[in-house]
Amino acid sequence: MKRKMSNASTADLMGVRELLDAGYVTAEGERRAVFLVKPSNLSVISEDGIKAREEGLSAALKSIPELSVACLDSREGYGENKRFLQRRLAEEKNPVIRLLLEEDLRHLDELQVSMATAREFLITVRPTEKGEREVMARLGRVESALTEQGMTVRLAGRDDLKRILAVYFEQNVSDEAMDDVDGERWVTRDEEI
Repeated sequence: MKRKMSNASTADLMGVRELLDAGYVTAEGERRAVFLVKPSNLSVISEDGIKAREEGLSAALKSIPELSVACLDSREGYGENKRFLQRRLAEEKNPVIRLLLEEDLRHLDELQVSMATAREFLITVRPTEKGEREVMARLGRVESALTEQGMTVRLAGRDDLKRILAVYFEQNVSDEAMDDVDGERWVTRDEEI
């Protein structure tokens, strides 16, 4: 039996109608704004200080109606690579190859440790205001509330959203810029004669 192929785009499958400079519009026409949030200076703050920040952030989030939070790796993960190397190591008999596999595993561990703080928290807000000025004022208040809790906060733009989706769907952050359409940068337009 032949499978029917869908011509739906990734955006269609995700329910995204349009990416905006400050968020996106859902298939239902609802606007969403995404904030990129990163805790700052956690390595130099005492445990009590971190606890106070957690409580402050919790209170700030409770004051923002209709939001959702996600935590993503903002850099590539190496879990699948490490599992592959561990499987190979378990079955490899040649001591020289085993040594190389162990070195590769150590290298991936070092990479992961160096990127341990590469977590990104996404806070999605569903503004209910109607005008652009009102929406942006609301988003400014949300950003201020989060910044006051010792977080580095900024509104995600189109390129941020494309990068986040690339990490989420294919664990790829190697591209400097993401095309709106796959291969778009390689297409040239013929000039009219």
